[in-house]
Amino acid sequence: MYSDKQTAIIIPARYESSRLRGKPLIEVGGKPIIQWVFEKAVQANLADRVIIATDNEQIYETSLMFGAEAEMTLDTHNSGSDRIAEVVSRHPEIAYIVNLQGDEPMINPETIDCVISMVKDDIQADISTIVREIKDEKDINDPNLVKCVFNNLGYAMYFSRSKIPYERNVGHAKFYGHLGIYGYKRDALFKMTEANQGSLELAESLEQLRALQMGMKIKVSVVDETPIGIDTLEDLNNFKTQVKMNTI
Repeated sequence: MYSDKQTAIIIPARYESSRLRGKPLIEVGGKPIIQWVFEKAVQANLADRVIIATDNEQIYETSLMFGAEAEMTLDTHNSGSDRIAEVVSRHPEIAYIVNLQGDEPMINPETIDCVISMVKDDIQADISTIVREIKDEKDINDPNLVKCVFNNLGYAMYFSRSKIPYERNVGHAKFYGHLGIYGYKRDALFKMTEANQGSLELAESLEQLRALQMGMKIKVSVVDETPIGIDTLEDLNNFKTQVKMNTI
């Protein structure tokens, strides 16, 4: 029996993907990618439970087979946050939520704990997330790597696919790439997912801009890691190489 005010890591996992269909079920090193993610999640010290949320029966059954708690969701959700909100709505005991993407098999459990502690300990924070410093010009200009700027108090000012800040005066700026893991207070999750998309989100296709445009506060922490998120075949092959080299 779970207690009130619990913290849950929820992993949204869908079968359809524009670049890697069936991605959560692709086996690497003898187990599916979704299992790799789950096993990292359960190592987080500050979470009470881990739930896999999916609209696919095969992912659901596979998750149960390796011992995960899993729930089926509607197949009409536009985002992982919407899928997570459906699960949380069934569980009034869940007060804090981590949205951990199902394609992040190399996420550091300590990073998950960082996301949890920020959203739980900061009264003003509605949401928490993490970034890493990037210096490679290719990364800085890559629209697939979302950039973030934040203020002196550690709250996000903006996220963009563009290079931000723009360097009119070279040598003054640092650049930070966003890692797509979020912590939510329960009310904040529902407030964001029940709102309509704003103009910024529609322009950049970045869900977190909906929260910022609504005036919500996103607490940011800088971490020193670059986990492999599996979006492409190249990412998948890189992860396979890491597993073969036994470096994770």
